Amino acid sequence: MRNKSAQLGVVLGLVGAMALLAGCATPPSDPAARAEFEQVNDPIEPFNRYIFEVNRLLDFLFLKPAADTYRRVVPDIGQTAVHHVLENMNEPVVFANSLFQGRFEDTATTFGRFLINSTAGLGGLFDVATAAGLPAKEADFGQTLYTYGAGDGPYLVLPILGPSNPRDAFGFGVDAVMDPTSYAFSVPGYKPVNYGRNLGTALDKRSRWIDELDSVERTSLDFYSQMRSMSRQFRTKQLTGQAPVSPFDTDDAKKH
Repeated sequence: MRNKSAQLGVVLGLVGAMALLAGCATPPSDPAARAEFEQVNDPIEPFNRYIFEVNRLLDFLFLKPAADTYRRVVPDIGQTAVHHVLENMNEPVVFANSLFQGRFEDTATTFGRFLINSTAGLGGLFDVATAAGLPAKEADFGQTLYTYGAGDGPYLVLPILGPSNPRDAFGFGVDAVMDPTSYAFSVPGYKPVNYGRNLGTALDKRSRWIDELDSVERTSLDFYSQMRSMSRQFRTKQLTGQAPVSPFDTDDAKKH
């Protein structure tokens, strides 16, 4: 419990610090510049750009090489199995948030998916549930807060986690705290499972997006602004139930 509370505390600390910085930002006096400033809603852009570049450096040095190696070494069937296991481990969080949001049909579907894939799917190695007519659902606590009227707030770039906003950053912390799967593997002797899950999640996501991200970076006049726009479009689709495949399944990304 202590580790999860610490994770939430770190996220809240980052959000609080960035909120203070945002409060000190001075909007432009020129009407046209002021309108653009408010539309972009990135009042701490210099700080966000700094974190963005730090994240890019960490990605270049560690995550991208590891993900590229993972994609080349692990066969497709193995990568698919890893993805299914990670998805299955996250189903309790999806279940809880679907319930919080009053999406009772999705709640039942998610419960059925977890039950079937954890048993017939051998712990999630195989997505038997989708073949049985129970497709995967998406739900997180940031989405739950959105359902109850919480707005995005200003744009934030979080260390390692990347594009976000105060609502979703807080939601990420809450999801981490209430994730029962991580508690199940927090007992002595099983902690490496949680470490492997975190590493696997990072490699799974990054390996799926290597080519698309390289293309956007190569063709963007301002990579930071492009990623800001794409991530916002992606999140809007998630919140409104349009189920995008990835941040690269957006109007801005398709221009590249």
